[in-house]
Amino acid sequence: MTMFRYYAAKKATGQAPAAAKAIHTNFLRTGRIVREAEDWVEEDRRFLTYDEVAQRTGIRLESAGRKTHQRLNTIHKQIRFPRIIFHKTLAQAPHLGYVHVTASKTDFAEYKDVTWGFYIANFSAEITADEQVFHRISPGYARMYFAVAMKGAEDGQTRRPVIDREIRGNGVLFRTADPVTALRNVLMLGARNAELRKIAAAIG
Repeated sequence: MTMFRYYAAKKATGQAPAAAKAIHTNFLRTGRIVREAEDWVEEDRRFLTYDEVAQRTGIRLESAGRKTHQRLNTIHKQIRFPRIIFHKTLAQAPHLGYVHVTASKTDFAEYKDVTWGFYIANFSAEITADEQVFHRISPGYARMYFAVAMKGAEDGQTRRPVIDREIRGNGVLFRTADPVTALRNVLMLGARNAELRKIAAAIG
């Protein structure tokens, strides 16, 4: 991937800070994380380190994840999801990353009792069948909502979650750029019976 250089622009004096709510309120609907004026603009030439950029990206991703989780849990009182928010940025492009929003278990197609996690990324990519995970990453203002089957794997003395690629070859339960489709699909995964699945399927 191309190496990036990041700059912080000089803040305008006497300007009131934008409300934090405006940055993330429409994220699930639009799929776009609004960039604040001081971020990543090639003016005033104060270089940002990759760690600084990753920190800023993480704050935005996790805020978007919290807003998304809140919305998921307001659709129907019998469909609820735990809030499990954490993010990861891409090592060579720390302005790009993804956030884990929630996780649960469900029966999926011919698979029973599948553990899955739901994520939002501020880029688009193919989800691969190998450990690389993402391929053909498209940055810009692309976005991607996806859910993957998960399983535990031994990592030395600890156990960590990894994608369960025994399901569908790459572990992907769904991947979409459309926030409404993502909302419906997550609710379908969280619905515990046919009646609730019918309600979730009607969304959109």
